[in-house]
Amino acid sequence: MEIEKTLITAAPPARVWELLLDPNVMGACVPGMESIEVLGDVEYIAHMAVKIAFINARFRLHTKIVETRAPHYLRTEGTGEDASVASSLRQSSEIFLTGQDDGSTQLRIKVQVEVLGRLGTFGLSVMKTKADRMWDEFGANLLARLSPDNAPVAAPQPAARRPQAAVAPAPAAVNGHAVLPAPSVAAAAPAMGGLFARWFGRSEAARGPQSDICVELRRRDETVVVRWPAAHGEQCAAWLRDYLRQGA
Repeated sequence: MEIEKTLITAAPPARVWELLLDPNVMGACVPGMESIEVLGDVEYIAHMAVKIAFINARFRLHTKIVETRAPHYLRTEGTGEDASVASSLRQSSEIFLTGQDDGSTQLRIKVQVEVLGRLGTFGLSVMKTKADRMWDEFGANLLARLSPDNAPVAAPQPAARRPQAAVAPAPAAVNGHAVLPAPSVAAAAPAMGGLFARWFGRSEAARGPQSDICVELRRRDETVVVRWPAAHGEQCAAWLRDYLRQGA
């Protein structure tokens, strides 16, 4: 199956390119994305849930950036599988950025997807309909991220002889899986204690707006995925603390 789509954003090509290279930002725009495991600058594993007709699948999609020509071209390749529904997929994506005379950017994407196994038995029309819906949602989310309201703000320079604030440690992943938190969680982080602050305490510029907290925990053969309203970050931290205490 081959898909080709185009959208226009008011953001300049350099800004769009910056977001394309950030797997956490791009992952947050993809519908059904649950978590991102960053393996390196050009390699990551995405955990996402997809529903096609009556089948619910959860893919572990291993993706690599295999070619770049900044800030105009990017190509990725990826493979994924879900043993529970006996299905797998292979995908290759090309993204083309073209600057416009008015400073905006045209983003064109070409995707080739091969779905095997149980999901591959669905007709092409069903798969294309699902792909179109996912693209529409992804495009809306990406345009929202690129809107002027979400543009990064330069941090003020400290005055002479003024001591700089200590830099917070980088957030730790949950069993190797990055958490995609919501903005209000940062405000609740100090009350959560050091462990939860490291998990959720990311900067606003790096994170962007989110509606939910998403946490994936794995313990032996059990996997727990929790989505919590961002407005109740403290309750989420309390639940997570009790969960970990019970399994200690």
